[in-house]
Amino acid sequence: MTQPTAPRPRLDVRGAIDLSSLGRAPATPPGGAAATIDAPDGTAVVVDVTEATFAALVERSATVPVVVMLWAEGWPQCDELAPVLTTMVKEDAGRWLLARIDAQANPSIATAFQVQTVPSVIALVKGQPVPLFQGAHPVAQIRPVIDQVLELAASNGVTGRVGVADADDAGADDAGSADADAPAELAEPPLPPLHQAAFDALERDDLDGAAVAYAQALREDPRDEMAAAGLAQVSLLQRLHGVDPVAARAAAAAGPRDVTAQLVVADLDVAGGRVEDAFGRLVDLVRVTARDEREPVRLRMIELFRVVGDTDPRVMAARRALASALY
Repeated sequence: MTQPTAPRPRLDVRGAIDLSSLGRAPATPPGGAAATIDAPDGTAVVVDVTEATFAALVERSATVPVVVMLWAEGWPQCDELAPVLTTMVKEDAGRWLLARIDAQANPSIATAFQVQTVPSVIALVKGQPVPLFQGAHPVAQIRPVIDQVLELAASNGVTGRVGVADADDAGADDAGSADADAPAELAEPPLPPLHQAAFDALERDDLDGAAVAYAQALREDPRDEMAAAGLAQVSLLQRLHGVDPVAARAAAAAGPRDVTAQLVVADLDVAGGRVEDAFGRLVDLVRVTARDEREPVRLRMIELFRVVGDTDPRVMAARRALASALY
């Protein structure tokens, strides 16, 4: 019997968490001015979610990108971050949904997300969690993270809007009326042509085609951060295609200074959501390898930084550790 190969997620694979056990017993909803997840008009861009309603949130993420903030009473950084996210989601006019979850009142959700501190912010796209960042940060640092979430969602076909996608279920007549009354600014802006080409290639499971499209976008605009992130993510999937995880980890264990073997396991760790393990492995490898062997490791770390997100606190910490190991 052949060994299973590494999974091939659609685009981003940073959060392999089993969500199937959630949504069981109801818990007391946290207070606040947000709506509940079952708001009848479906137009609230900020919702409060409990264990009882979490399953509905996961289902909602199939049509609208969801950003989850786990918080707890008495933590100043939660009070600092909440209004920043609330302002951003309102400014984005329904392009994503902000879900606030009290980690203390809903411990099953916090456990499933492996949350160790609050505030913790995680995206949900088609039911798949994507860890984003922890702690409070200014808008200038959070905005690129949200933009990456929207790019990821678009690449996975999640392009609905709060209050717009739900109207599709009301029937043809109602949908037509809603479209006629909807403000023009709610129309989903088209992706740039090369980004659309990459998305279409991913829909066909054509990783090579997606890589070509993103590479061309970067040649035309080297400052296209979304293309750079998309190319890094597609490249990760290309490298992992056909990889036997068991054999790869065995090879890395047998050769702690084998650069090729360690790079493969670092890719597997990022794909499986073990970001700190991946970066720690590569920093340790830099410390024990000769100078001429370090460059492939450094370049791989830079590429994985783009996959995780340059503003992610784990990336910032890894950059400092890499600089210390190199110099």
